[in-house]
Amino acid sequence: MELAATVVAIVLVVILVSRGAAPTGVPAPIALLVVGAVLSFVPAVPEVTLSSDLVLYGLLPPLLYAAALSTSLLDIKTHRAAILSLSVGLVLFTALGVGVVAWLLLPIPFALAVALGAIVAPPDAVAATAVARRIGLPRRVTTILEGESLLNDATALVSLRTALAAAGFAAHGASAHASAPEVTLGSVATDLVVASVGGVAVGVVAYLVISTLRRHLTEVPADTALSFVAPYLAYVPAERVGASGVLAVVTTGLLLAHRAPQIQTAPSRLSERINWSSVTFVLENAVFLLIGLQIAALLDDVGDGDQTLARTLLVGLAVLLTCLVLRPVWMVPSAVLTARGDADRRGRLRAALVGSWAGMRGVVTLAAALTLPEETPLRAELVVIALVVTVGTLLLQGTTLPLLARALDVRGPDPREDALMEATVLGATTGAGLRLIESDPTADPASVAVIREQASARVNRSWERLGTLGPGDEETPSEARARLRTAMIHEERAELLRIRDAGGVDHAVLRAVLGQLDAEETALGWSATRSAAVRASPLRPPDRIAGACEHLAAAEVPRAPTSAEGCRRCLAEGLRWVHLRACAQCGEVGCCNSSPGRHADAHFHETGHPVMRSIEPGEAWRWCYVDEVVG
Repeated sequence: MELAATVVAIVLVVILVSRGAAPTGVPAPIALLVVGAVLSFVPAVPEVTLSSDLVLYGLLPPLLYAAALSTSLLDIKTHRAAILSLSVGLVLFTALGVGVVAWLLLPIPFALAVALGAIVAPPDAVAATAVARRIGLPRRVTTILEGESLLNDATALVSLRTALAAAGFAAHGASAHASAPEVTLGSVATDLVVASVGGVAVGVVAYLVISTLRRHLTEVPADTALSFVAPYLAYVPAERVGASGVLAVVTTGLLLAHRAPQIQTAPSRLSERINWSSVTFVLENAVFLLIGLQIAALLDDVGDGDQTLARTLLVGLAVLLTCLVLRPVWMVPSAVLTARGDADRRGRLRAALVGSWAGMRGVVTLAAALTLPEETPLRAELVVIALVVTVGTLLLQGTTLPLLARALDVRGPDPREDALMEATVLGATTGAGLRLIESDPTADPASVAVIREQASARVNRSWERLGTLGPGDEETPSEARARLRTAMIHEERAELLRIRDAGGVDHAVLRAVLGQLDAEETALGWSATRSAAVRASPLRPPDRIAGACEHLAAAEVPRAPTSAEGCRRCLAEGLRWVHLRACAQCGEVGCCNSSPGRHADAHFHETGHPVMRSIEPGEAWRWCYVDEVVG
């Protein structure tokens, strides 16, 4: 009963604090950390003990798996050099640097000081990527941070294990400030290679087993249930054989996500995405609440030890400062060296500065600290030092990273550019599908015409997200249709509920109809939200997209528009346009495909001029009708 009440209380606090922090702009992890710390000093709140086994086996595998599912395997491959530099090189560099500082400030063996360095070295996957996505960092920076935080845990945990073994060996007959054991660096390197190769191998095997099972699962609940045990199918066997469970889980998650379109049905993928979003919301936020709830008990433990609380906190601040300094010391020179010959060297350097400040620690640091054996010298003090680093980086870096990104003008891609590329890809995929059914001699022409009209409407909805609405316009044609259909769905649902209450129809039938209405309304709402977000985004000077064909290359310097009033054909015919285009060759202004007149298309068919360009504010893209590519 007490356990159930505690779990319910934790989930409710997570929901309430996360919801309350959203309007203020304070990251939910930081708010939960503060709330947990305050509650830890309240006598009425029961003491919640966060054991290392609970974190390492209960929380870490699903969190890593969820992060891997949302990460691109191809992006990891593209930026593998930078990711490996941070997840291996920077972790070892930080562990040794912190080890030196801790060895000078605390009466502990050097190997144990390096163990402390390994504990505080890895940034947290949850905190780093959550902040990076919230403030809109460039995709390259976000991808590198994601990859680093997914892989660096393995380096840190292996280094910790080796350093603890070395510390135990050196404890017999060695003074507190004895020299570092000879085996430390070599053991770390050897164990790291073995754990890495073994972890990846176990992850591949787990992926093969799960993918084989998925090919034979047609039930959505069964497939979703399999995804919940997937991280443990990879993590536990890897740890059993002495390999890295972290790498096993990450490997399995990346491969399953990459192959999901081939081995899962669409309903299964949708169900998995929805269910895992709920699981990760609870786990990610509960971790920070639980970290905060440990603070009072940890401070009491330090008060009973040899070191005073004040001295322990000062050492913790020194270690925190060391972590803050070592990261840019590693990253900035690397960025300078790798940016040679890059046209945007200053941009790469600014991005590296922002990335070097995105080193928030979290659940792995605390879990690793709790794995210290009970007989470890100054164990309580070392755990508190790790807690100081975790809280310090979350509060200091988590709150100032958005300010630094804005000050250095480091930002993610323009939402309009994303919308443009999405519309282009959607047009290309839709065109491929239409060509298939149009070449089918058995296809009914009337059915093909209906499908072509539906496909055209779907592509037009994507293009309508671009541009700005004219004076007096409140919505695009697609948005108007979505609004009317949404109102219609609400009335249909009300009628359905009336039928249900009358009791004349079987519940299974009513549930099926209600599910169809809910799915359609969800799709309409999702599209409307994305359209509003793109249109509400501030206009930025657009980046020129490289020409993708000879026609676009020839139209690099387009003719000025011939009309400043808009589409002349629409004005003559009394029609209203949605967005405006101009011919790159003659400057003729026409309306887009979402407009009733479709005069830009008509101009191409009449003249054969291949390239039309957008003349909407803030846009600089061109479209080739011949090759059907954007540039």
